Amino acid sequence: MRLSRVLRVGAVVAAASLALAACGGGEEGGDKTVLQKAQDDKKLTIGIKYDQPGLGLKTPDGQFVGFDVDVAKYVAKELGVEESGIEWKQAPSAQRENLIEKGEVDLIFATYSITDSRKEKVLFAGPYFVAHQDLLVRADEADITGPETLEGKKLCSVKGSTSAQNVADEYPGVALQNFGGYSECLTGLENGAVDAVTTDDVILAGYAAGEAGKFKLVGNGFSDENYGVGLKKGDTESRDAINAAILKMQEEGAWKAAAETHFAPAGYEVPEPPAITEK
Repeated sequence: MRLSRVLRVGAVVAAASLALAACGGGEEGGDKTVLQKAQDDKKLTIGIKYDQPGLGLKTPDGQFVGFDVDVAKYVAKELGVEESGIEWKQAPSAQRENLIEKGEVDLIFATYSITDSRKEKVLFAGPYFVAHQDLLVRADEADITGPETLEGKKLCSVKGSTSAQNVADEYPGVALQNFGGYSECLTGLENGAVDAVTTDDVILAGYAAGEAGKFKLVGNGFSDENYGVGLKKGDTESRDAINAAILKMQEEGAWKAAAETHFAPAGYEVPEPPAITEK
C-alpha cells in the first residue's frame, strides 16, 4: 500500500466534511447532502439490484449479497454509516433516475453505467468497476457467437438498460424484447421464447454460474460499461467523499477481495480496479 495515496484519501474526506461545515451544515434549500445525512443521522437508503447473482441479490432468507452490496457497505461506513444503518431498496434499471430525483434513495449501487444522458438527471461517483456487454445463450447453442450473428434472432434485455439501447442502435435486424427484469429473460431463454440475453458480462457470468449446465457466456464483449454510484445532481461534496472511499477500498485490498469472492466462482477473470473519472 502506498502511504501517500492513503493519506490523500483521508484528506479528501476531511476536506469534504469541512466544506459541509462551512456552508451551514451542508444543507441547501433545507435538504441535507448524502454526506451530511450520513454524519448526522447515521442512516442511508441505498438502491441495489435484487436479482443479479454476484452483484446484487436478495436471498430467500432476506439477506443482501454481492459485489455492489460490498462496495456500498464499505462506502457507507466511510461516510459514517454502519451496515445496521443501511436500508436497502430495490432499484430496477428503468426506475433508477426517478428513485434518485424523488429522494426515495440516497445512493444507487446497481450496475449503473455512467452515460451522458443519465448525467443530465443524476450525479455519478466512480466508476468502481468496468464491465463489457456480452451475450448469454443456451448451453447447446452453436450459431450465436457474437452480436453480428444475431440477425433474425430474438434477444432479451431489460427496460431502461444501456444494453438494450446499444443493441437497438447497432443491430437493427435483431428482434429485441425488453422485459422488466433479468429473471424474466432467463425464463424466456430456458423455454425457448428468446434466443439470447444481453447485458454486462459480469452479470451474465453470475447467471451462468447459478444455473450450471443450462446457459453459457458467449465471451465476445462489445462495449465498456463504467459502473458508477448514482446520487442527486449537484451533491458534489458527497461525490468527492464517495470517490475517496472507493479509492481507499482499492488501496486497502478490500476491492480485490470482494471482486474475487463474488466473481471468481463464475469463472470471471477479475480485472484491475478502474481509475476514478467522475470529479
